[in-house]
Amino acid sequence: MSALNSSLATPSVFLLTGIPGLEAAHVWFSIPFCSMFLVALVSNTAVIQVVVREQSLHKPMYIFLAMLALNDIILCLVIVPKMLAIFWCNAEEIPFEGCLTQMFFVHALYLSESAILLAMAFDRYIAICEPLRYTSILTTSVIEKMGAGLVARSICVVTPGVFLLKGLLYCKTNVIHHTYCENMGIAKLACADITINSVYGLMAAFLTTGLDAIFIVVSYMLILRAVLRLPSQDARLKAFGTCGAHIFIFSVFYTLAFFSFFTHRFGPNVPHHVHIILANLYLLVPPTLNPIVYGVKTKEIRVRVLGLLCQKQSVPK
Repeated sequence: MSALNSSLATPSVFLLTGIPGLEAAHVWFSIPFCSMFLVALVSNTAVIQVVVREQSLHKPMYIFLAMLALNDIILCLVIVPKMLAIFWCNAEEIPFEGCLTQMFFVHALYLSESAILLAMAFDRYIAICEPLRYTSILTTSVIEKMGAGLVARSICVVTPGVFLLKGLLYCKTNVIHHTYCENMGIAKLACADITINSVYGLMAAFLTTGLDAIFIVVSYMLILRAVLRLPSQDARLKAFGTCGAHIFIFSVFYTLAFFSFFTHRFGPNVPHHVHIILANLYLLVPPTLNPIVYGVKTKEIRVRVLGLLCQKQSVPK
């Protein structure tokens, strides 16, 4: 039964129904989602392998790329296997604690992705606007502290949301009309006032990803101003080429995320299945595009990935 007895404070399981109203098309939706999942796993793994193996790529820009790739792999593994199980096997049940755990990782990894994009924007700003101080500013110690800081930020921001959810009474239903567990999707099942959950979610989003987006825009505005002042046209083209990939990924990530975020809260006339599809796209599209775009636009990554593929093909069976 999907309905819960009102005397139960916490359900033992939740039911994830997938995309509401489009259950008959779940198999068809699984094709692009599974394809993006496989592309994201293979391409991001290739990026990590190349950066780790090549000593010449042990530089801030490539280390940040490897961090982004690792974050994307974990994010895909957190949401896609369960989603495909729902689409293919109607495996809707997920334990209450498992749902909270998935929610924690989904939001924490999303926040860390935003922080890594900010770190990459900072890296490009220093490289173009302060080239003589680049190696002295972005030292190995600084990069390690930035990595630890983004992990700590994600944990500190998301953890209170988990405890707020654990403190609610759930007496309405245990059915979540979604493909994965997320904060407000769980909170709306409670029979208590969830104003604090909603306010905390909005404030956390603005003070993290919102500020990240603002700082990234400011960084690239300063970068653009510096690039336009370069005396050499070749130098300007090279700088535009390097930053173009970053700006594209940044635009895709935040456009999908903010559109999904605001329609979920302030778009009551938008069909629910549109919310769900957007929520999946903003988590799956960036991990799929990141290694492809950076692989094409970053010569060092492209050459070494092609070399790695050719090396594997030449290995005798």
